[in-house]
Amino acid sequence: MAGQLKLGLIARYLRPQRWILLRGALALVLVNIVGVSLPLLVQRTVNELQPGFSLPQLLQQALIIAGLATLMGGVRLWSRLLVFGAGRQVEVTLRQQIFDHLLKQEPGWVQRTGSGEVISRSTSDVENVRRLLGFALLSLTNTVLVYSFTLPAMLTIDPWLSLAAISLYPVMLLVVRVSGGRMMGQQRQQQRDLASLSDLIQEDLSGISAIKIYRQEPTEEAAFSRLSNRYRDAALALARTRSTLFPLLEGISSLSLLVLLGLGTSQLANGNLTLGGLVALILYVERLVFPTALLGFTLSTFQTGQVSLERVEELLRREPAIQSPVQPEELHRISRPGGIEAHDLHVRYEESSSDALKGLSFHVKPGELVAVVGPVGCGKTTLARALGRMVEVPAGQLSIDGQDITALSLDDLRSKISLVPQEGYLFTATLAENLRFGRPNATDSEMQQAARQAQLEGDVQAFPNGYETLVGERGITLSGGQRQRTALARALLVKAPILVLDDALASVDNRTAAAILQSLTLNQQRSVLFISHQLSAAAACDRVLVLDDGRVVQQGHHRELVQQSGTYRRLWEREQAATQLEAA
Repeated sequence: MAGQLKLGLIARYLRPQRWILLRGALALVLVNIVGVSLPLLVQRTVNELQPGFSLPQLLQQALIIAGLATLMGGVRLWSRLLVFGAGRQVEVTLRQQIFDHLLKQEPGWVQRTGSGEVISRSTSDVENVRRLLGFALLSLTNTVLVYSFTLPAMLTIDPWLSLAAISLYPVMLLVVRVSGGRMMGQQRQQQRDLASLSDLIQEDLSGISAIKIYRQEPTEEAAFSRLSNRYRDAALALARTRSTLFPLLEGISSLSLLVLLGLGTSQLANGNLTLGGLVALILYVERLVFPTALLGFTLSTFQTGQVSLERVEELLRREPAIQSPVQPEELHRISRPGGIEAHDLHVRYEESSSDALKGLSFHVKPGELVAVVGPVGCGKTTLARALGRMVEVPAGQLSIDGQDITALSLDDLRSKISLVPQEGYLFTATLAENLRFGRPNATDSEMQQAARQAQLEGDVQAFPNGYETLVGERGITLSGGQRQRTALARALLVKAPILVLDDALASVDNRTAAAILQSLTLNQQRSVLFISHQLSAAAACDRVLVLDDGRVVQQGHHRELVQQSGTYRRLWEREQAATQLEAA
């Protein structure tokens, strides 16, 4: 059943390329017809070589043989281009399918699975599938055709001599099979060691500051040397296997020819075999050497490709846990959007045994600036993710502008919300490209206005190339506060009616944070959910929601809440004590 499944998968992937592959197969048939004909022509020419045989006749036969050999080489090249091209096209299509599929998955799945595993399936496994559908398919087809055409031709010349000549080929196949499996393992080990080496380089370049601060250059140099030596040893082991295998194959091939010559000369002397027949058999035996030697590698490649094909299929069959409804509601067009309402909201992560949000209920009016505070682990970040459906939300428990978010398409929902996480991801691009990421067609003036609102414009003016400054990988050239304000400006540029700041000003000083919140209050066109542990900044908000253990335990203005006993006053007193301690 598994074998049938694999063959069915292979057929499904090849179906779009079937006409190209058919032409490639027909070309291979033509190649083998010509390949079998050449030794027969040589046989006839050698047998006809007599004292009366003229030089023009010899040249004519030589030209015919050379022309057929040229034709065979050209058609063989064409067949390879067709089949390998089909494999490459499947590879390109498959990579695009995987990438598109990965973009649909929820962030939690990617984090649980691990980026290394996902990248491995998207690169190495796809490469193995391409080899399966290109090299392995061509080689297997060619081997079948070579034996199908060559063996009958050999048997018509001399059956017993032919069988004796190829009697060593099973030994050759066994050697290739054993050595091929070892080489595959050594190649995988070499790839793993190279990946470890690459990971270390990437990690050390990202953490170069920590390495220098803690004076760990010698430690990292030793780690690199150890991994580099492992990679060298793996490469040498692979080279030794190859250096042993190919001379061994040549030796077996030579023994096969010796058997043919030894027995053939006896048959020649007895008159049971012509000289042309012996020459033709030698050419046929040599014709079978390469496909036979390659068969072991082909079978290993075929098996590896099937495993990779299953891994790719497993990835593509994985349905995202968070999807748009089959028949989504049409987005309501209202004059002042941005209202949020949660009613007995419960959210549980897949890997958790208890709810992260346990009956959360609140209401945010359009244009309102609301702070969400609470102790660590109370559910603040889960609430931010729930609003953008980054985690699954039960139907009917969370709505925006009176519409259940689970009834809206993901595109419509996320067009209404800009979410700024604590670690705003920046791409290796210019500052302007990062700011325009959510709205590529934004004008320069709109981009600059968003930067001013995020209190970023002063920093930009100090950059050597202004908005065209490259921010480096993950924004490494910027400070933590600059990265957060860049992420905020990017969200502001989108102009969504709801802005969610998930501790997005944690690396910004209180004065700058207050200035940013003040600029947001001047623009009443959007609702702002300010999730933070900075209670001094939350004091500037219209209202404060206090979360504890996944529930709203208090709400009101800062002035009211500090007068009440409860979670908010405890957090406020703790923050004030920490501020006084720092001042002392």
